[in-house]
Amino acid sequence: MIDDIRTLIENNLNPDFIDVTGDGSHFQIVIVSDAFAGLNAVKRQQKIYALVSDKISDGSIHAVSIKTHTPEEWKKVSKFL
Repeated sequence: MIDDIRTLIENNLNPDFIDVTGDGSHFQIVIVSDAFAGLNAVKRQQKIYALVSDKISDGSIHAVSIKTHTPEEWKKVSKFL
């Protein structure tokens, strides 16, 4: 499932960085992409939910935590990781 989620996102957003972790049906996704530039947090989440909505509908994904960043934001955030 992790590979399926990663592939969906990679094919649609061409991210600079992606990390998908999880177990069973609970997943955490961190994505860095220029596709988020100019979008507020809600719009960014909607972009990702649209990609995984089929997996949510069929029960493959029960819960998902999504963190989205532009490359510029990631430079600032990743200093503290």
